[in-house]
Amino acid sequence: MSLYIGVDLGGTNVRVAKIDENGHILEDIKEPSYASQGPKVVLEHIVDMIKRISDWQSCAGVGIGVPGPVDVENGCMTIATNVPGFEGYPVVSTLKEALDIPVFMDNDANVAGLAEALLGAGKGLPIVYYITHSTGIGGALIINGKTVSGRRGYAGEIANIIIDRNRPKYNYLNAGAVENEAAGPAIARKGKEILGTETTKDVFDACRNGDPKAVKIIDDMAYDFAQMMSMISCVVDPYIYVIGGGVAQNNSDLYFDRIKAYYRSMVHEKLRDIEIVNAVLEEPGVVGAAMLVRAAGL
Repeated sequence: MSLYIGVDLGGTNVRVAKIDENGHILEDIKEPSYASQGPKVVLEHIVDMIKRISDWQSCAGVGIGVPGPVDVENGCMTIATNVPGFEGYPVVSTLKEALDIPVFMDNDANVAGLAEALLGAGKGLPIVYYITHSTGIGGALIINGKTVSGRRGYAGEIANIIIDRNRPKYNYLNAGAVENEAAGPAIARKGKEILGTETTKDVFDACRNGDPKAVKIIDDMAYDFAQMMSMISCVVDPYIYVIGGGVAQNNSDLYFDRIKAYYRSMVHEKLRDIEIVNAVLEEPGVVGAAMLVRAAGL
């Protein structure tokens, strides 16, 4: 059985694990990422962590998931907000030189989606679309067990899809961008404006308790989310949507049925029977990173 090294790099922590081809974590190290100290320090630390994994040289390769779009052809990030200095930095070639084994890199949503496509809710299906619903909204298109990253790594970067051009502009995203209307912070913002609450959880709790204003906030969010999905379906026509992330994990019972109903009202008749399901894997980040090596055929 093939073994892989998965690396899940974040702005606060980094996790390194030895993982088999079925996604079982055999050995695991989690430490601070030292992201503020720049890519040289971060990558030297990752190399040290990998070399502390027993018999790491016998692994088929290293896969690394990072928080931002990746130019997979050149092995570098194209935006690196949470890991300063990584934009354009030759991550893959640096790790290859230090370890002398194959290295692959993609963004964190793509690797989570790859894990769900190969081992989780989308296992066995030829086209899987994964959406993370959390602090942001991200996407991943997996076709025949491989992520589709695009020319510059922006395939699946769905946060900027416009669901209503007449809404206010909040940040660098488009006015009416779905992330600014349906992600966790958007729900919290609307709760503060309409209910006087503070957090995303407060809004969902109020919805759960039947507050009509909170119910409307969640219903509007579900409509916007479904509209985004209807646009994706027109281009991709996936076999399944798998939705992960903290918002979905904790609150899907309050809004998935609403998404499904709105989605079916927006798409062609033949697109209405698509499955829309929760992600099922507990560790999609580090496992999905390791699956980059499996997807490469190693």
